[in-house]
Amino acid sequence: MIQTPFLAVDGIVEIYNDVGVFEGIVLIERLNNPKGLALPGGFVDIGETVETAVVREMKEEISLDATIKSLLGVYSDPARDSRFHCVSIVYVCKSFGVPEGADDAKEAFLYPLDDIPYDKLVFDHAKIIRDYCSSRQD
Repeated sequence: MIQTPFLAVDGIVEIYNDVGVFEGIVLIERLNNPKGLALPGGFVDIGETVETAVVREMKEEISLDATIKSLLGVYSDPARDSRFHCVSIVYVCKSFGVPEGADDAKEAFLYPLDDIPYDKLVFDHAKIIRDYCSSRQD
């Protein structure tokens, strides 16, 4: 039997207010181990595109409709997840409203970029957010 890494998607969800001003990104407090803050995301279902998966996961975990803006990157370090080898495709998404934690997210929070608690992030999400911040164009 062929063994391959698990395939996941994560979303850097940029929240904009009703006049189109960027307010920050969404982080979730994870319900399951490893506990801590993380980008919203999850696994790609069989028969599902990664684009459909990231939109679905954002709706399930932060209760918001998200639109994909761009692909940030693919993160595949075998050590990025202590549970197993997991490859994550990370998208930058846009949304409006107030995030609410649901599904695997205990809570959802909106963080201005200057207030991100990097020391509380799990997996390699600190690296991912730093990559996002260094590539971000206003």
